[in-house]
Amino acid sequence: MEFQDVIRKRKMVRSFEDRPVERAIVERLLANAQRAPSAGFSQGWAFLVLEGPDAKRYWDALWPEPRRGEFGWPDMFNAPVLVVCLSNKGRYLDRYAMADKGWTDRDEKRWPVPYWDIDTGMAAMNIALGHPKPKDRPSPSLKLGHRAPSDVVHRGKW
Repeated sequence: MEFQDVIRKRKMVRSFEDRPVERAIVERLLANAQRAPSAGFSQGWAFLVLEGPDAKRYWDALWPEPRRGEFGWPDMFNAPVLVVCLSNKGRYLDRYAMADKGWTDRDEKRWPVPYWDIDTGMAAMNIALGHPKPKDRPSPSLKLGHRAPSDVVHRGKW
């Protein structure tokens, strides 16, 4: 499969079937997450994998039963595997205090943006888990779709 096909076919899934994901698939997705780019090869991410009772405990803490009815996608709670992506700022501060980076301290002021969070977001993009329910689409009356390139691409001026 070509990379363009992967990008074109990617979609956000919010409703899942309640069936397990094979362990080999979970491991492959976690390996994919670890292949994401990171500033200075810091790899300041970590992944908490929750399955079965651990996933249930997570949902019970985050969205207790009485509140789940308020949520727009109740089948999201069926996700058989949850991967909580965590960023580790200290890994970046340590990495950029190494001799090859030219800094000798761990001063956060050197970082104009939190690359630890950005890189963790890129790693999260490499993970997609679960079996989507067949009708995981917005209502046709919403008429949602990708915005036109002319609405989001600006060349030379805004």
